[in-house]
Amino acid sequence: MAIPLSYNVRNLIVRKTTTIMTATGVAMTVAVLLAILGLVAGLRGAFAATGDPTHVLVMRKGGNAELTSVLTPEQFQVVKSFPGIAIGADRQPVASLEIVSVINLPNAENPLGNNLTVRGLSTRGVEMRHLKLVAGRWFQPGEREVTVGKNIAKRYPVARLGTQLKFGRGLWTVVGVMDGGDSAVNSEIFADGSAVAADFNRPDAYSSALLQATSAGAAKALQTALEGDRRLNVTVMTEKAYYDSQTISARPIQFLGFFVCIIMAVGSCFAAMNTMYAAVARRSKEIGTLRILGFRKGSILLSFLLESMLLALVGGALACLIVLPLNSVTTSLGNFITFSETSFNFRIGPQVMLAGLIFAMILGALGGFFPARQAARKEILTALRDI
Repeated sequence: MAIPLSYNVRNLIVRKTTTIMTATGVAMTVAVLLAILGLVAGLRGAFAATGDPTHVLVMRKGGNAELTSVLTPEQFQVVKSFPGIAIGADRQPVASLEIVSVINLPNAENPLGNNLTVRGLSTRGVEMRHLKLVAGRWFQPGEREVTVGKNIAKRYPVARLGTQLKFGRGLWTVVGVMDGGDSAVNSEIFADGSAVAADFNRPDAYSSALLQATSAGAAKALQTALEGDRRLNVTVMTEKAYYDSQTISARPIQFLGFFVCIIMAVGSCFAAMNTMYAAVARRSKEIGTLRILGFRKGSILLSFLLESMLLALVGGALACLIVLPLNSVTTSLGNFITFSETSFNFRIGPQVMLAGLIFAMILGALGGFFPARQAARKEILTALRDI
């Protein structure tokens, strides 16, 4: 015969002070885990939202980042002549030669400044990315103008509409703010490619070429053809694969977060265990009475184990409430591949919260098993004698 779950719920309510203290300890542990998971999910979401499966990125041989890649205009002319590239309304291949560099901008969080990506490209490159303007307009070809991502405009007062940025050989006017959805484009500054190349003294040393293939299948064939051409000596990958590879930036934080969570989880398990041991000691007569009423040892073990898990579940739910305000909060992380900052939003979604609740239940099960076993092993007379 099983002990009703309502018995455990009433016990937690009656001993509300102990319940709240233990649940709070569990909540702190789970909240750390949820914050880390939300951060990693946000970063992965930003990179996953960046790129088109039909876009092909061409860099120098062995290159894993546009910043360290070199592609000449002559190579670009050869590249865009390959079959499989989409043709635009102007009857020209849909391709963009781009130059990527890094500049330093200060903000309130870091007066010394953070590295940000400047991307020099043509109007064709802007059109390929299907972005929208939040304010202002797009930069004009040949002019010293920039359009910044919305996260940069939000976090850097010096990069807001109408201000001027100093990099390269002089000042650049911010004429627009762009919105790339959840993508990493929100952390970039766009300007005319030829103007950026001239400012950084790189007229013959661009970074990469972005190509629009006619289909995802054509993108793979184009990748094979370009890499197989010995004249070019290039590395080719889809744009999505390139940005997916950058999620490596989250690994150190993910490892550190999980390490802290494990240490805190051990403490939470002991807290739950102490609470349940105290509950067993105080409820010896209840345990003896349950045995007299015919409840088996297995039912008592399961009942106390469920009570511990319910206690941890309360802590898990509390943790979800604690971290929920973080959802959609904008933060940033240094990218180890591009050596620049990537801004993104925390994502505390249903999957993250479910992972937190499961983690809390595991903590409750680990912390409650031994006290539950002790309760189940109590002999009837011994239990009734205990005060």
